[in-house]
Order: sequence, then structure tokens, then C-alpha cells
Amino acid sequence: MAKWLSAEWMEEYAIMAQSQPSRPGATATIQYEIVGGPDGDVFYYWIVEDGKLLECKLGELDEPEVVLTQEWNDAMSIQKGELDATAAFMQGKIKVTGNMGKLMALLPITTSDEYRDLQIAVAAKTEF
Repeated sequence: MAKWLSAEWMEEYAIMAQSQPSRPGATATIQYEIVGGPDGDVFYYWIVEDGKLLECKLGELDEPEVVLTQEWNDAMSIQKGELDATAAFMQGKIKVTGNMGKLMALLPITTSDEYRDLQIAVAAKTEF
């Protein structure tokens, strides 16, 4: 099992995400900022093209189209499936900056059965 938000976890997540269907138009560069963790803040990014996760790595993008900032505990609850990401956003637990159109184009992915199944499979292989 890989530790959540480690480089190994990012690699495993990217491999597991290859099973996701193509979704034309769902393309974005996303910077995640997970703040307030036990070892400090964690920054990672996704590069998504037509619904496919091309990159999932620790670090920062120079010019991400969307930046999502969330507290460590909220991000962990989302990853564990204890907190719905859309609900977290509506409650102000996920701060979004950048191109909202790009983010909205990704919603069909995050609300799909395939994505929910991926999240469950990833959580089962994650050390929190």
C-alpha cells in the first residue's frame, strides 16, 4: 500500500486511472494544494486530456488552468469517500481559482460510476 499523497501513491493512481473512458473536451491542467498536513503542505498536479489522466505528480505547474486548495482533513475525507467533492465545494471546503469552465468540463468525469469505482479501488490500496 502506498502512503496517501506520496510519489508512489501518485504513480499508482495514474496507472489505475488508465481504465477511465475517454471524455472529449474534458481537458485541463489542475494544481492541487493540500494545506495543513502533519508534514506540511502538499502540492501536486494533474494533466487531463479528453478525460484521461496523463500526469499525476508531486510538484507545481507554472501556469495551471485551475487551482484547487483544500485542508488536509477535508481532502482525506474526500479520498476516503466520506465526503462528496461537490458537497465540499458547495460548503467552501474546496477553494477554486482559475478557469471555472475547465473545471465544469470535468464534472461528467467526477460524477460517473467509473470514477466512483476508481476512487474506491484507490482508497483500498492507500495507507491513510
